[in-house]
Amino acid sequence: MADKLSQADRSRLMGRVRSKNTKPEMAVRQCAHRLGHRYRLHRRDLPGNPDLVFPAKRKVIFVHGCFWHRHDCKRATLPQSNASFWEAKLQRNVERDGQAVADLQRGGWSVLVIWECEARREEDIVRQLQAFL
Repeated sequence: MADKLSQADRSRLMGRVRSKNTKPEMAVRQCAHRLGHRYRLHRRDLPGNPDLVFPAKRKVIFVHGCFWHRHDCKRATLPQSNASFWEAKLQRNVERDGQAVADLQRGGWSVLVIWECEARREEDIVRQLQAFL
């Protein structure tokens, strides 16, 4: 199936996708703050640039988008146009994520990944945060 948007429109649309301060990330941050946890954001000196870092606890949280990081849910579909490009790009994302988690764990950090689809309900976020922190 051909793309419904022109190449310029698709490029403009994809360029607007944010990597920080996304809606799921903001929901996780608000829940963590409400639970009384304080954190640092996007520490560039750590592998993978984690979304939330709890330095005193040596714990980090990544909030991953289901499409971009290939979660096993209905949001992680593969685009039909230019499929080989997307398959390679998204596979590199998964490999990079795995390497970052492994590096963090070798460095003594505990890692939690919260997926976009899991961040839709506040009670799910709170449950994961309480178990992890």
